[in-house]
Parts: sequence; C-alpha cells; structure tokens
Amino acid sequence: MSTGRIAVIGCGGWGTALAVHLSQCGNDVCLWGRDSSLVDSIRSAGKNEIYLPGVAFPSNLRVTDELDAALRNAAYVVIAVPSHGLRDVVKAVAPHLCTDARIVSAAKGIEQGSLLRMSEIVSEELGISRLVGVLSGPSFAAEVARGAPTAVVVTGKNSEFIAQLQEDFRSPTFRLYASDDLVGVEIGGAFKNVIAIAAGVSESLGLGNNALAALVTRGLVEISRLAGTLGGRRETLSGLSGLGDLVLTCTGDLSRNRRLGLALGRGESLDDILAGTKTVAEGVKTTQAALALGKRQGVELPIAFQMAEVLAGRKAPRAAVEDLMLRQQRSEIDG
Repeated sequence: MSTGRIAVIGCGGWGTALAVHLSQCGNDVCLWGRDSSLVDSIRSAGKNEIYLPGVAFPSNLRVTDELDAALRNAAYVVIAVPSHGLRDVVKAVAPHLCTDARIVSAAKGIEQGSLLRMSEIVSEELGISRLVGVLSGPSFAAEVARGAPTAVVVTGKNSEFIAQLQEDFRSPTFRLYASDDLVGVEIGGAFKNVIAIAAGVSESLGLGNNALAALVTRGLVEISRLAGTLGGRRETLSGLSGLGDLVLTCTGDLSRNRRLGLALGRGESLDDILAGTKTVAEGVKTTQAALALGKRQGVELPIAFQMAEVLAGRKAPRAAVEDLMLRQQRSEIDG
C-alpha cells in the first residue's frame, strides 16, 4: 500500500536498505546523499556498490544530492545518518520540510557534549510539535535490503502516529512492533554498540563462548541500569531494541562494531582501523558519551569504562578483560 512520497536522508548502508525496502512496498522514494560523486555512481550503477553492494534499486527509487528535490512533498522523512552528523543534517533539512511531514529517526547514538538521544536532537531542531518516531532493533542493512525476515520496534510520543508508521512501513518480511518507551528503545540501540566492541575483543582474544555469554548478559545489565535512571523500562531492554539488537550486534558477522573489536583484539590501533574503513562504527563515539551520561546519572558502567581505555590506547585488550574479571564480586541483581 502506497503512503505517498518518502524521503530517506543518508545513503550509507542503513539508509540505502530502508530506501530499497520502502520502494519495494510500492512507495515513491527519494534517497538523498551529500556526496555528489557517490550519488552519481549510484545513478550510473543502479545500486550502492560502496555501502550496500549487490542490491539492485527498484525502478521507483530515485537518488539525489539536492535536499529540496528529495524533500519536496515528502509525507515521511526517514533520517539514517551517523549520530555525530545528525544535528547538522536536521538543520539542513528543516527549511525544506512540508508542514505536516512526519520524521522517522533511524540513527542510533548519543550526542557527545549535550548527551542527547537522537529523537531529542530532532525535536530540539524542528520543534516539539513535529511528529517524530524512532525505528530501532536487530536489523543488518544487507539482510533488510534482500528481504530477509526482520522485526524491529517503532516508538514515539504520539501513539496514533506510531500505529500509522507500523502500517505504512510493514511488508511480508519486515514487521514492526510498537513501544511507548522512547528512552529505553534509544538507549538500547545506542549502548549495544559499545558492548559489541567488547564482544569482538573477547572473540579475537579466543576467550570462548562462556566469556561471550557473560559479556552479553552483563552488558545488558549496564544498558538497563543506565536506561532505568533516565526513565526507560527494563522490560523494553529485554525486547527487540535491547536484547535482540545486542545479541545480533555482538555475534553477527555483519556487525561493524564487533569487527572493530576483533581488530582491537588483534592489536591494531583505533586510528589504523578507522583509516581502513568507509563505514561508521557508532560504538566508538557512543562509548565516551555513555560514560559521561553514566557519570551524570551516578551509574557504574564497567564494561564501557574498560572499552574506553582500550579505544584510547591506554590499556591492552587482555588487561581490560582481566580487570573486569577481578572486580569486587557482588550480587547479580542490582539493589
């Protein structure tokens, strides 16, 4: 069922995958990218060989580097850009939006400095009256684009909008569950990338499945602990946007943050790793932001702290693992 025009902002892997999915649902979709050379190559090849190789674009999916053309008459605007660039992109988008355009944030992260979640940045830049939804959950871009069965969560402050979003974005292979826990969904989507880096380190060091199971479980505790102090609910973190996304990102071969952790475990420096990839591992910036948020909220985040030490080159990966294991023993359940 067509929903009218949809603009997808950001032609990295995730933005491209969502644009392909929404086009396949019968919508008139325009994908925007700031890099004109990338846009030209996508137009020429009919696919995004840099960020989503091998996935052909449907005929109703257009691509442009002009914001006005992308946003003209768009009923939905899906923003899928790296978290550190979100604010600038939203500022650029604002003058071109239709009055009743609905925003869907598909970005995951916490802004450094302000420590705001992605939906908070959107609302701050566009005004609190603008309808804003968040899409999150376990969803590798390549699998979504190829039509592999995927279940995600959508959340926001307006329940009617979220119900409409569920209907408009669904397909036989893409199922959306609704949540009213905006905080829990966004903290889960952001913080799981930090734990995924640690999971990659653990695997690279050959620490085994016992260690990975402990890491994922205790990582979920850290995520839930932080989300809870901000008003999120623990049951949200046991769902798709918490545990589901965490398991996928910590174990899946397509996980950029896990791959970064694997490289760190092999002894590569962060600068060298980042210089050798075009994609963004959100966990690098989120680690520092999460620690700052934890400090502000009075929440202990031991895994995030040790990953920050490793990322900064202040501690060897194996030493970080040993320090985690040698922490004072305590009850498993907080409180």
